[in-house]
Amino acid sequence: MTENLTRAATAEIISDGPGSLITLLTDTDELTCNTASFEVGAAGAPVHFHTKATEFFHVTDGQLDVLVGDEVHTLSKGDFLSVAPGVKHAFAPAAGQTAEVFVGFTPGMGRFDYYRLLGRVRAGEATVQDIIDSQPVYDNHYAESEAWAGRATRSAEA
Repeated sequence: MTENLTRAATAEIISDGPGSLITLLTDTDELTCNTASFEVGAAGAPVHFHTKATEFFHVTDGQLDVLVGDEVHTLSKGDFLSVAPGVKHAFAPAAGQTAEVFVGFTPGMGRFDYYRLLGRVRAGEATVQDIIDSQPVYDNHYAESEAWAGRATRSAEA
């Protein structure tokens, strides 16, 4: 394959939670890319890690909180961050903010089906257990973080 073109007018868009949209861009063995649009208060992605893939984030608008290990970074428009395999991370719009983010994974792993599963859970067509069962298939392993839980508490108090 010499190119992979996705037109904005025909890109698949998935709602994976209140105030959260994922636009699917490319999903090859080498690279998976999407954009994520978050309204104020959207939950974002819970704490997780990947065993094989590096995940990267480029904020194109707004502000995004990203957990990396035990530290929370607030990224602003234009900021870029990559997270190596095995490192716990999570992300959501910063308190009181929206966020538009370009998200990528290398290598890719057919992750579009994972996003579609999230959309089916939101629509009541699948269960959270289906997501838990899919962890090894999509290299998306859920974890916990006191730092991320503390972020939510601090945001609620602000």
